[in-house]
Amino acid sequence: MSTTIEDFRYTVIGKWHRRLADNKSPRRNHWQTKVVYYQAAAELLAARPGHPLTWKSVVGAARPRGCRSTFYEVAGAHARHRMVDDLIADGGPDAMQIALRYLRTDPVEQLIDETKVWSFWPYRQQLIARWLSGGTTREGLEATLIDVLSAWARNNPALASAVGHTPPACAVEDLTVLHEGQLAGMRSAGRLTDVLRHAGR
Repeated sequence: MSTTIEDFRYTVIGKWHRRLADNKSPRRNHWQTKVVYYQAAAELLAARPGHPLTWKSVVGAARPRGCRSTFYEVAGAHARHRMVDDLIADGGPDAMQIALRYLRTDPVEQLIDETKVWSFWPYRQQLIARWLSGGTTREGLEATLIDVLSAWARNNPALASAVGHTPPACAVEDLTVLHEGQLAGMRSAGRLTDVLRHAGR
């Protein structure tokens, strides 16, 4: 296979995450604001599995203090630095398919999509480290991705099952890159959704 580990460092979502999470400016650190709401969403889902979130419940759980206007800076059609906007801006066929899968009208669902990426990111770092130290066949790399995604789902069952077991978008993009254009974004999302449905069984 011609894909290299470096390809996974420079995916669309990888660059989105790096651009925001690595910004150390205290005056322009929108990532920290996002994380406040990601943490609130993840904690609410874990505390009340199966209960739908609302913008009010997320704002109420945000620490040290949430507010409606800040919530809508993080989630919703006019939010700043939406992950899905970077996929759309990329314009590639795989990125556009993934964008269509994650383009939401409900701001809370959009927040959950990004929360899944934030929560899964440390697992993705472990995944890349395992790829670097292990084999390089496509089958082996995909099996490792599924293994790591399943571990994340077992550790975060409520978050993993939220919004119809939608997988973290970065995992979908990684699987698409792994298949070098032979597995479309929609099919990658479907395959990993099935993984999450079965992870807790």
